[in-house]
Amino acid sequence: ADKDAAAIAFQAGEVDVIVTDWIWVARQRANGYDYTFVPWSLSVGAMMADPAKAIGSVSDLKGRRIGIAGGPNDKSWVLVQAFARKAGMDLAEEAEVEFAAPPLLNELARQGDLDAVLNFWQYNARLKAQGFTEVVAVARILPELGLDRPPPLLGWTFREEWAEENPELARGLLDASYAAKDLMRSDDAVWDRIRPQMMAEDDAVFEALKSGYREGIPAGYGPADEVAAREALTLMSGIAPAAVDGLTELPDGTFWAGYAR
Repeated sequence: ADKDAAAIAFQAGEVDVIVTDWIWVARQRANGYDYTFVPWSLSVGAMMADPAKAIGSVSDLKGRRIGIAGGPNDKSWVLVQAFARKAGMDLAEEAEVEFAAPPLLNELARQGDLDAVLNFWQYNARLKAQGFTEVVAVARILPELGLDRPPPLLGWTFREEWAEENPELARGLLDASYAAKDLMRSDDAVWDRIRPQMMAEDDAVFEALKSGYREGIPAGYGPADEVAAREALTLMSGIAPAAVDGLTELPDGTFWAGYAR
């Protein structure tokens, strides 16, 4: 299901576990729910452009028409704006910004109607396979924003009560998830088996998707992930409070203390 449908099913008790972002979990936690989170992916977006557009840095985006996936409060967009401000540029004001669905943004970029697009990693992988290059990669600008460790964006989300009542099931799910990712990080044969499900148009797209997924695989899970999320929340709340739902600090328990790897 899409993100909203998954959240509704989870809140209604129809499913026990979903994958969503930690900011949603933190907001629910602040409202008194016992939802908690374990990292699933570090993948974040990047600003992509056709080399023919001669855009080599964030400064080159001034006066350009750029497309953003995820809306004005998208986490990658907030971080890119923070990076641009370090260069003395208000990107939201100095560029022509359009918000649209990821597939539409890719098509507009391919047609040349957009000068650059900030899209989700799997859509960027397709653009990369077609010769587009990264102008601003969110993962690479994080150290310049004072975030030495990339915060996990997406994670397994469940109720603490459910995990306490089903400890072997909860830990078994997480162990299996990390074991699968370890295999996908190192074994190309696994990717050959799942290639039909990926619907990659050609070999270049297939390899780009595989590489992009591997870049987002967490090495493990521990206290440093929570610290990274706290630092990211502080940064984003200062740029766009709505992007973090008005939170100013991470509620205790947002990251599940019952599992470490």
